[in-house]
Amino acid sequence: MTTAQALPKREDLPVELTWNLASIYPTNDAWEADFDRVAAMSPTIAGFAGHLGDSAATLLDALTTHDNASEILGRLYVYAYMRLFENTANSTYQALADRVSTLSNDLNAVSAYMTPEILAIPQEKLDAFLAEESGLEVYRHALDEINRQRPHVLSTEMEGLLAQAAEMGAAPERIFEMLNSADMKLPIVHDEQGNEVQLTQGNYGPRFLESQNREVRREAFQAMLGTYQKYRNTFGATLAAQVKRDIFYARARHYDSSLQAALDPNNIPVSVYDNLITTVDANLPLLHRYLTIRKRVLGLDDLHMYDLYVPLAREVEYKVAYAEAQEQVARALAPLGEDYVMPLREGFGSRWVDVLENEGKRSGAFSWGSYGTQPFVLLNYQESMDSMFTLAHEMGHSMHSYFTWRTQPYPYSSYTLFVAEVASTLNEALLTDYLLKTTTDKALRMYIINHALETYRGTLYRQTLFAEFERETHKRAEAGEALTPELMSEIFRTLNDKYYGPVVTVDDLIEVEWARIPHFYSSFYVYQYATGISASAALASQIIAEGAPAVARYKRFLSSGSSDYSINLLRDAGVDLSTPQPIQAALDTFGRYLDELEALI
Repeated sequence: MTTAQALPKREDLPVELTWNLASIYPTNDAWEADFDRVAAMSPTIAGFAGHLGDSAATLLDALTTHDNASEILGRLYVYAYMRLFENTANSTYQALADRVSTLSNDLNAVSAYMTPEILAIPQEKLDAFLAEESGLEVYRHALDEINRQRPHVLSTEMEGLLAQAAEMGAAPERIFEMLNSADMKLPIVHDEQGNEVQLTQGNYGPRFLESQNREVRREAFQAMLGTYQKYRNTFGATLAAQVKRDIFYARARHYDSSLQAALDPNNIPVSVYDNLITTVDANLPLLHRYLTIRKRVLGLDDLHMYDLYVPLAREVEYKVAYAEAQEQVARALAPLGEDYVMPLREGFGSRWVDVLENEGKRSGAFSWGSYGTQPFVLLNYQESMDSMFTLAHEMGHSMHSYFTWRTQPYPYSSYTLFVAEVASTLNEALLTDYLLKTTTDKALRMYIINHALETYRGTLYRQTLFAEFERETHKRAEAGEALTPELMSEIFRTLNDKYYGPVVTVDDLIEVEWARIPHFYSSFYVYQYATGISASAALASQIIAEGAPAVARYKRFLSSGSSDYSINLLRDAGVDLSTPQPIQAALDTFGRYLDELEALI
């Protein structure tokens, strides 16, 4: 038996496998200079208060000054936090992150008058401004959006107060991040060879839950969730504070619920959220059918929660080095055309991606950046098929940003959360299609189909379970119930019983899994994984079947940013998520993969 394998220090990683944050700021001093620039712009922005209706020129000057400050602030924010994510225990970047958060809140506070003051301008006068000043034309959709939100915009004084409270409102997420990534230590567990290994957020899935050794899976599952069980009171208080924050802001802005408040900024009806849950609930028998197959193939008398991730094709050990994963992803995305693949490859060669896990690094994976930066990707790569799909997924986000930033002006340079998971999961769909088309090996095909089924289970079913949890916890709190750890565990356990109980032995520790889900601190975000994979499944099918016309529609979507409402952008691309049809179609695809899996078995 060997000793535990420690994670490498940040400074020991190969430079070519780290992201190039020096492309944003070559030094911290350069960051400080831009920080001072934004701080100096705040009085100028404040000085426009009371004057936005004076003239078209004044309104344009105020909007562009604010945008210039926001654009620089975006780079400051990304740099500070991404440096912090390299090692969350680094006090230098903890300080920079705190300072830029404060600066962001200060800028929001001094500009809080802008929306109420724009709403105070009579519509006919605003129309005259737009006709008079051509530079305002770029803001037409943004001004229409302000008008749509009129019932939820408060007075200048109240908007300023809410803006000042934003930093306090962000506290639950910061506390969770510090406890989860910096302070909480996970136990030592054993791998398949009996070696002692430090359990981490990064290796939990690919190294342990996917192990063919059931005892390895069980030990890691109990070690991971057992640790969260020990900290359940702190995690419970933190998540309860997040929910209370959501309710406070919803009521302050006169929304009927925190769910409505979360969806309305993107102009998404609550019915879209409810349709998702209703449609997935109606298709739980498909999930139970898959779990029954899994139980039979694994040869188990009882299927536990720690048996849900192990690949069904036991004889396939699919290891893929990072360089090979890059090549496979690039080939799989060839149907999107050379003008997509070429910048993708350039991104690989320009250090967009931070590849390897290191001590203190933020867990998971994400794509992030800001207008004027590279679209960066954080990975914790594990040389597995799942990690290759994660690379494809996160590069989908990055390419969405790449096309949007190249095409749209700053006011529309971001895409909404509602469409954020479309480009990422479409890349996964094309990668699955490519892998199936390039192998006839029965075991490998079974492995790939199993991975596709797990993607649907994890993205459509699991994220909808999370969406139900969020809806229920917020409803309970809005009704006056105290969100204790016991209540949250009860709700989470009940949902797992519904989703898995007919086939799976639902282990008691699963009831505390809510404590380890970081997305619960981006409230009502996770449902968009499910709607996103539904939309991307439809778009990928169109791209494969139609070719160039579908690719053109899709690239138009990628390049649109927030220049129109998300529902409209997707409808123009070929998917209408205002109906349950795309959700049901994705679940039907899950059923077809089930058919093929059964045929292979």
